[in-house]
Amino acid sequence: MMALALCQSAKVAAQEQGEWVGTWAAAAEYTGKQDMPKEPLTGRALREIVQVSIGGDCLRLRLSNEFGGQPVEIKAVFIADALDSCDIAVKSAKYLSFGGKRNVTIQPGQCAWSDVCKFQLKPLQRLAVTINYGQTPEHATSHRGSRTTSYIIQGEAKPKTSFAQGERVDHWYNIAAIDVPAGDYRCLAVLGNSITDGRGSTTNLQNRWPDIMSQTLQKTYGQQVGVLNLGIGGNCVLAGGLSEPALKRFDRDILGQNGVTDVIIFEAINDIGGSKGRSEKVANDLIEAYKQFIKKVHDRGMRVFLCTITPYGKSFYDDTLFKEAARQTVNNWIRTNKEADGFIDFDELMRDPEHPAQLREDLQEDWLHPNAKGYEVMGEFAAKCLAK
Repeated sequence: MMALALCQSAKVAAQEQGEWVGTWAAAAEYTGKQDMPKEPLTGRALREIVQVSIGGDCLRLRLSNEFGGQPVEIKAVFIADALDSCDIAVKSAKYLSFGGKRNVTIQPGQCAWSDVCKFQLKPLQRLAVTINYGQTPEHATSHRGSRTTSYIIQGEAKPKTSFAQGERVDHWYNIAAIDVPAGDYRCLAVLGNSITDGRGSTTNLQNRWPDIMSQTLQKTYGQQVGVLNLGIGGNCVLAGGLSEPALKRFDRDILGQNGVTDVIIFEAINDIGGSKGRSEKVANDLIEAYKQFIKKVHDRGMRVFLCTITPYGKSFYDDTLFKEAARQTVNNWIRTNKEADGFIDFDELMRDPEHPAQLREDLQEDWLHPNAKGYEVMGEFAAKCLAK
């Protein structure tokens, strides 16, 4: 088989039978005009940078056209070790294949996995993925909140091609997941909203709280753990918000990842914040949604950890005491329920002891989202809670 010719080992032979674990992932979204490049991606080359969690001697890449209305024509994709900005280590570049060919067309609503590629992927390294496009949809499948700059140039790119003068956008397009050979790894899939997606973190520094958790688990606790950030800015659990609500996307974005052993659920603040006149019902519906998630996770033999909802006092959501009562109701259930495998008390960690309905001033960006220091505190705390 082509994949086995690329990477000869008993371990990789097992991967061909489906034994994979995720090292990076992003939740796919429909892309409106405001989040598209200035010009269509058709006939252009795109370089995207990601930071993986665990390493391996082989990998495969999943590309998504799940929200595109027309096919995505891809002429070629190559990966390489990322250097500063848009630069890559040219000698590390490897072209990916799809069914033995460099080109692939992904139909609307579909995904495509690359063949296995031999590549020495290091834990926590930054990886560049360069895509040469043919025809593309008017609206791409993307992840809007990349917190990482992507680079776009006209024409076809090769490993030595410079992107220095290209268009720069802080979005990811079409890339959806990277898997490595499964080993004795845990893999944590995180469901969340903008706080997990990293609103308030530092662009290109990979300092969202799941990033810090991944780094801390490895560097402080010596544990190689896959961490998959499936947060979406503005997302809700029940309905409304931005992109598909968690109740609809959970099976695809969380249960659809490979090698997951633990699920972390940290989402509901937008449901409560937008619960005008319905706070009590929203709180009860959130608890029922959590119960659904827990059952689905346990049915697959995985563990699930719930995170308490952080304060939002002084933010634009802070307009009625009923919302705060709903937050307290949900948090109390998270702390006392016997169904989940544990909880991470971000509320207690981040709240101001003198004003418990507010975030600590030194850890907040806009009284709703943490700042970079807040994310560091959250990530280190989550790692401590989850370390074996």
